[in-house]
Amino acid sequence: MCAAYSADGRAPNDRRRDKAVEVKIGVQHAPREITLESGQSVEDVERAVSDALAGKAPLLSLVDEHGRKVLVPADRLAYVEIGEPSARKVGFSAL
Repeated sequence: MCAAYSADGRAPNDRRRDKAVEVKIGVQHAPREITLESGQSVEDVERAVSDALAGKAPLLSLVDEHGRKVLVPADRLAYVEIGEPSARKVGFSAL
């Protein structure tokens, strides 16, 4: 085992989490919605949306599960749909 990894095999700054939250963002004057899987908690996503809508932040800023940042101007938000956290699926299985 490499010294840079913890006992569970993950790097200490690994952004992966056991749960993912699906977030759908509707943007005014845009034909398609933005859909992302976020490693942030439901509470963190809801707080970011509330801050953007209250004018505390000019942009809605969310991070997806790959570490990419999604920025949407707060005044262009049409809707935000926050899904329930779901466990990440690993491997293949027969249904």
